[in-house]
Amino acid sequence: MIADMIGWHKMLNNNKITLVYSGPLWSEGIGGIAGTLKKRMEFDKMPLQTAQKVFSVFIEQMNNMLMYSAEKELFFVENGKDSEAPKGTFILGREGKKYFIQTGNAVKNEAVNLIKNRIDYLNTLDKIEIRKYYKEQLRNGDTNPESKGAGLGFIEIARRISSKIEYSFESYEEGLTYFTLFAAIGEENE
Repeated sequence: MIADMIGWHKMLNNNKITLVYSGPLWSEGIGGIAGTLKKRMEFDKMPLQTAQKVFSVFIEQMNNMLMYSAEKELFFVENGKDSEAPKGTFILGREGKKYFIQTGNAVKNEAVNLIKNRIDYLNTLDKIEIRKYYKEQLRNGDTNPESKGAGLGFIEIARRISSKIEYSFESYEEGLTYFTLFAAIGEENE
């Protein structure tokens, strides 16, 4: 099948999308995407403080997908050992002086309420309250037994973005829900 590349090109340009990745995720692969992201920010002459925020949000969102994506892709490697990698989608775009990062991945249905509650709580806080909550979480640690990290990912994103965290959940496959997270980062001189 030959894709309509002109149509895709126009759609990406019209939606101000400058970088897209969809597929399996692994640490080394994320490093490659990070390098591409850094070059994109250089080409855009993004202010340093904004670039640092964009990069920080990128790292958090990619780590969340790497650790929590419930959809896996199986790989067959030469030594005969099968390997699997979580799957996800990453989009970087720009609208005016705001950059946005949108990610998507499948999560287990049981995780939906926990994710929703965490984000909804963070969205009630202002920047000062988020900073205070972040410090409390550093001291207390994550109480979620399902957590594979320190539980700071969404808090770190909320600290860096210029608006509230936007998200959606859509029924995906049996036992899975597709989780989409959208974060906007504004330039400091807005």
